[in-house]
Amino acid sequence: MPLFLPPSKAKPPPPPLRTDDRRAVLVGLGVWAVLLVVALAVPEVRGTGQGRWLGSCVAGLLLGVVGLAFLHRRDRRTPPPSA
Repeated sequence: MPLFLPPSKAKPPPPPLRTDDRRAVLVGLGVWAVLLVVALAVPEVRGTGQGRWLGSCVAGLLLGVVGLAFLHRRDRRTPPPSA
């Protein structure tokens, strides 16, 4: 099996696969939302280090929203795949 093919014999690369990245981001947002509720509800978490736990949950939620905006913008810019 040769490691290098001349351009005349090389096959074109396959088209990129379309994936549903929004579902993964939405699941992550749901997990961060549940963790935020737990951090607010459990007294031991609220006692010491509350800012760290709450800040991590809020940062996760904000980054998830930024990710959704990025995916929405990316999906608007890329043309639909031709079948």
